[in-house]
Amino acid sequence: MIRLVEPYIRFEEVQHELEQIFSSGILTKGPFVQQFTDSLKQYVGARHSFLTTSGTTALSTCLRLVNIQPGDEVIVSDFSFPATANVVEELGAKPIFADVDLDTFNMLPEELEKQITPKTKAVIFVDALGNPTGIHQIKQMCDHYQLPLIDDAACALGSSENGVKSGKIADLTCFSFHPRKLLTTGEGGAIVTDSDRWSSWLERKLNHGAVPANGQLDFVDYGYNYRLPDIQALMGLKQLQKLDSIVKRRNQLKETYRQLLEPLGFTNQKIADHVIHNVQSAVFKIPEQVKLGSLIAYLREHKIESTFGTYCLSATSYYQRKYGQTKQNARYLQEHTLALPCHDQVKAEEVAAVIESYMNLL
Repeated sequence: MIRLVEPYIRFEEVQHELEQIFSSGILTKGPFVQQFTDSLKQYVGARHSFLTTSGTTALSTCLRLVNIQPGDEVIVSDFSFPATANVVEELGAKPIFADVDLDTFNMLPEELEKQITPKTKAVIFVDALGNPTGIHQIKQMCDHYQLPLIDDAACALGSSENGVKSGKIADLTCFSFHPRKLLTTGEGGAIVTDSDRWSSWLERKLNHGAVPANGQLDFVDYGYNYRLPDIQALMGLKQLQKLDSIVKRRNQLKETYRQLLEPLGFTNQKIADHVIHNVQSAVFKIPEQVKLGSLIAYLREHKIESTFGTYCLSATSYYQRKYGQTKQNARYLQEHTLALPCHDQVKAEEVAAVIESYMNLL
């Protein structure tokens, strides 16, 4: 089986440091946590970074940081994993779904603007499948309306727009280190920001509300234990050191896919000229006559793992039942996008040949 995802980390890469960790007995708040934290903020060019247990806890923490309250509205990109909306819902606020561009798969500026009301308190932009195209325009609109922009960059570490890396553009950026991401720690995430004021709040909240005082901890606030252990931080550090080369190879592979699949009627996700896409997923819109489920099943029969792009949040059972406003473009993309294997073990020619054989059966 050609797997959809393969991690870019092997045991041999971390074996020596793992022995150091176990010899020291320090499994949390150890040296690799600090090294990974420092390396991450240097990589994206941000002033502050904080590791978390997941991309979801990173998002949830950021919403608390900007003081989202029950009854508030948060505008979110509608083409994403449900966590993007769930963190809003969990706080008693209302996710307002903004439809997305059919080419880039990202939030439409006009959709954002028409959804803004006096109840709007924040915006969550999603770099769909790692693509940050359009985020600077969304940031300008948020600045105009004085709304904090949270970048759900769960998929976008290593991407950039206008020469600025994801993590440096929005007011707050959240990364995920889930196994489907280019950089994985099993589970894990991070928050990055340039705000010194927010940094102090995050440092306190992510450590049970504690601050150092007279050689001890003084719990001056309530907080959370969303810390990432040292072993996971070590994994992240090793992958971050080679991330740019990973991004380069994945772009080469996706370009091969594009050349082979466009003649068959498949359409590449649009990436703006001024954008570097990390290719978190190699995703294509399928031809109209193709049934997505049948193609995914056919690929699986031929030992190739694939899936749909991601979810139309407003069309999921929970949000459709509660709010009843499905967004047309996001729904179309859920039903007409295909994510293909994209890693060092993949030969795009083999995958494309199987897809071509499927097209010949139609």
